[in-house]
Amino acid sequence: MPAPISSLRLLWPGRGAPAPAPAVELETVRDGDPAARFIVGDNLGALRALVAAGTKVALAYLDPPFFTGREHTLIERSTTLRGVARRRSVAFDDRWESLDAYLAALMERVRLVRELLLPEGCLVLHVDPRTSHYSKVLCDEIFGADCFASEIVWRYRRWPSKTRNFQRMHDVLLRYVRDPEAQPRFHQLYEPLAASTRATWGDRKQRAIVDASGRRLRSSSTREPTPGTPLGDVWEIGIVAPVAKERTGYPTQKPEALLVRLIEACTEPGDLVLDPYLGSGTTAAACARLGRRSLGIDLNRRAVTIATRRLTALGKAPSVERLVDVDRADDTAANAG
Repeated sequence: MPAPISSLRLLWPGRGAPAPAPAVELETVRDGDPAARFIVGDNLGALRALVAAGTKVALAYLDPPFFTGREHTLIERSTTLRGVARRRSVAFDDRWESLDAYLAALMERVRLVRELLLPEGCLVLHVDPRTSHYSKVLCDEIFGADCFASEIVWRYRRWPSKTRNFQRMHDVLLRYVRDPEAQPRFHQLYEPLAASTRATWGDRKQRAIVDASGRRLRSSSTREPTPGTPLGDVWEIGIVAPVAKERTGYPTQKPEALLVRLIEACTEPGDLVLDPYLGSGTTAAACARLGRRSLGIDLNRRAVTIATRRLTALGKAPSVERLVDVDRADDTAANAG
């Protein structure tokens, strides 16, 4: 007899309890808009500090490294008297000792994020087909299989690569709710009607005509305008083009349209949205436009600088904090005394 889904778990050599972590706390570096908050430092320590502080979020969007096995470069452009200058630096290192090490790091962070969610909140984990199947089993174990809500396929177009295979043109977004018994935050979004549907039924809502047994006989149209077709789980959204105004030079930058859709569907105005992999600040920018509060974390100071610049341009200059090792701070104070 097969085991129930909820009892399945991934095993790898050396898997065990998380290693002890130093105690850390958050220290404000710069005051700013309370609706936008950035933390500079390792997201593992930051997430632990947020859990200890009792922070709660309505939506957590995680866009971790994709296990590409390479170092990703940040390219910043500036105009000089000689033309356009390009400054290159490391954005993040996606090289791992093994898949085991990658999954172990991801598991620790997903566990902590779950603790930060409101009962009606949800997590969205953005991965690619290389690790999506492993990630789903991990999330099933951490949240429980009954907390799985949806698998969203983000389909996009890009320049094709030379490969003797089908071109990969999609990412995977796994959505899990915190408490399956709670009414989740969710607002139905809509897509435009298909041309064939509009030609047959116009722009009015349809109503099913059924018989006494409930069997559908036919459809009819009403006087009420239709909002469109309920949004499905395959989203066609373009990537950030090299010449797009929102382009920052940060590698793997996601389009604001993708985050706007997630935030509109899964949060209410004023809700707090967490992004532990801040990057160029796309999640925070979408929150600023939609009237949500944002909380972003990144180890790379240049990423935080870019995200800060981006939000400042929207009139939401964020507050910035950093991680402080409590034990070292105590030692420094004792030595000073």
